[in-house]
Amino acid sequence: MKKRNVVLATVFAIAAGVTVVAYKWSDWAPQSAVAQSTKAGSKKGGGPVVPVDVTVSVKKTMPVRVDLLGNVTPIASVAVKTRVDSEITQVHFKDGALVKQGDLLFTLDGRAIEAQIKQTEGLLSAAKAQLEQNLRDAERYTDLAAKNATTLVTLNNAKTAVNIFRGTVDSQTAQLELLRVQFDYTVIRAPITGRVSMAAVKVGNFARQADLIPLATIIQVAPVYVTFPLPQHSLPDLRRALTEKTATVQAFIPGDTRSAQGEVTMIENTVDATTGTVPVRATMENADELLWPGTLITTKLTFRTEEAVVVPPKAVQVSQQGTFVFVVKDNIATVQPVKVARVLDGEMVLESGLEGGETVVTDGQLLLTNGSRVNPRGPKAGS
Repeated sequence: MKKRNVVLATVFAIAAGVTVVAYKWSDWAPQSAVAQSTKAGSKKGGGPVVPVDVTVSVKKTMPVRVDLLGNVTPIASVAVKTRVDSEITQVHFKDGALVKQGDLLFTLDGRAIEAQIKQTEGLLSAAKAQLEQNLRDAERYTDLAAKNATTLVTLNNAKTAVNIFRGTVDSQTAQLELLRVQFDYTVIRAPITGRVSMAAVKVGNFARQADLIPLATIIQVAPVYVTFPLPQHSLPDLRRALTEKTATVQAFIPGDTRSAQGEVTMIENTVDATTGTVPVRATMENADELLWPGTLITTKLTFRTEEAVVVPPKAVQVSQQGTFVFVVKDNIATVQPVKVARVLDGEMVLESGLEGGETVVTDGQLLLTNGSRVNPRGPKAGS
């Protein structure tokens, strides 16, 4: 019995010790600021004075926008290829130069085609002369047939000869036009205005129609497209902004402080179910060629502007109950729940919770509970 009593006493002692430790732990264990508010609120303004940094919430006009990664794509890109098989005799541009539509790029050897043109012109002249002769014969036989001075067969043969040589003239005329077109192909001009690539072939190389590699490539650089994926939850905002004509787009190149302005010109007709985004295309004038085709850029798509309260991001705290800030008034810090709309340009844009002009704590929140006395450092207003 005595041994049993000792064991029971030991068990009770351990249980009592655990209870005391648990009570002490719950008393000093870190809790969210909102949970501590009940305990601290019973003695509001009591306890030590906590030094804190503060700032003033500001109500101002803020853009409603999204920042997205995009890339620059050319509006037009043309692969310059030959339409005739011939030797390159001249290259008339410098690699990478800006060329205008109609500028001369390549000259091919066209002597063989010139010879064919002269040959066809001779055959055409002969066919025309023969046609004239047969027309005169047909006219003469028609008069003789009317006087019964020749047979009808002779007249019909003369008319048939006229038709034959008329067809020959038409055929040679078409052949001459074809050869002249082919001769024009020996002079290759720029089909669009843009930047030309390096010439893939130089003087002396033989260019063929069947070559897979183009002689050069021309890419239009002004204007250009900027394409970026828009999250589908922002699509209604964009469509509304396009209707109200308030949407604007800025494109920034990493490492460059300059930006390009443009406007949204196309929204893809379907949302990508895999990524939950829809491709959007904006057109940039790009007169200064700031945006280079293929460049990865940051785009800032602004839907509209609206009045909102902003605070520094470090002023907003997170608890199990949500986001909140400590508002200081009369050197007393109180918990104020807020709802964050977005972070923009280093500022936290609030959807609700503050009206603007409140003094909020930006540093020292870990030592605060609801109702703590504070010693503010920094700008404050309305305290």
